[in-house]
Amino acid sequence: MKRRNLLRGALAAGLTAPALAALTAARTDVDQTLPPGAPQDLADLEAAAESYGYGYHGQAPTRVLAGLVTDFTALRPLLAVPQPAPVRARLCRTAGQMAGMTAIVLHDLGSRRESRAWFATAARAAGESGDQQLHAWVLAREAMVPLNYGAPRAAADLADQARQAAGTRPTAAAVLAAVVAARAYALNHQSEQARAALTAADALMNRLPESERSDTWLTYGEQKHHVHLSHAFTTLGDTRRARESQQRALELSAPTSTMTRTLLTIDGAACAHHDGDTEQACRRAVDALTALPADFRTGLVRRRALDLYEAIPAQHHHEHAVRELRDVVTG
Repeated sequence: MKRRNLLRGALAAGLTAPALAALTAARTDVDQTLPPGAPQDLADLEAAAESYGYGYHGQAPTRVLAGLVTDFTALRPLLAVPQPAPVRARLCRTAGQMAGMTAIVLHDLGSRRESRAWFATAARAAGESGDQQLHAWVLAREAMVPLNYGAPRAAADLADQARQAAGTRPTAAAVLAAVVAARAYALNHQSEQARAALTAADALMNRLPESERSDTWLTYGEQKHHVHLSHAFTTLGDTRRARESQQRALELSAPTSTMTRTLLTIDGAACAHHDGDTEQACRRAVDALTALPADFRTGLVRRRALDLYEAIPAQHHHEHAVRELRDVVTG
């Protein structure tokens, strides 16, 4: 009461220095009882996560990895202290995004065990954030580890979990989960299920809001869709549709998308092998691999080229082009 009367008296004389001091004291008293706002560091880290989502842009994967892990560790002090619930949710969401993208880079580099560990961290953070679509995205991206490294049944299980988590709304995570499931079914020789999942993925893609169609790791654009379709149709032996998707994906891929363009070329080589021209298939794959910087000639790219080599019957392994592919892949 005394402070209120003093404030009234000070304001009666106008916005004098004592009045302004009394106003500041009144605001400070209340402000100190309110929950703290979001720390500035959080906005900076959210912006960093968005930036990393645009992929490699011609940078070596190891360089992107170093930046991601450095920024990810900056989240720890913010997560270690009590925060208002909305701020805590934002912190966990950013942690889930960064951990998931770190796992993607590790997957591309061939570090499967480390990739799975980071996906587990991403899933925990996404779960605590309450963002169900982020959780579905993490599961769908994690499914690509066993998908690309020889365990399609495990990939199908994770993709099915992602589809359930994403629900039926047309979201980036829902389309990704469906198309990854299709690829896993195709590798499992479950062609009927694969084509059903591809139909579902196309239907979701047709309804996907523009806000989720940008070309980032966290969203799902047309280029990414055709990259997945290329591999799915190649695996199914539907080389006509595979080539259509390869052509469209290449049209939409930036010149700096080194890894993506190489994977599409290897898919095209696999189509050539399926259609009976194994020599051309090997030469295309060798040309694509030898044109790559050394930092990119590992992990996923090497695995996809090795899949092509292993698909060639043993009686052809003595042929020059096939031996050249083997030497490049194993060298």
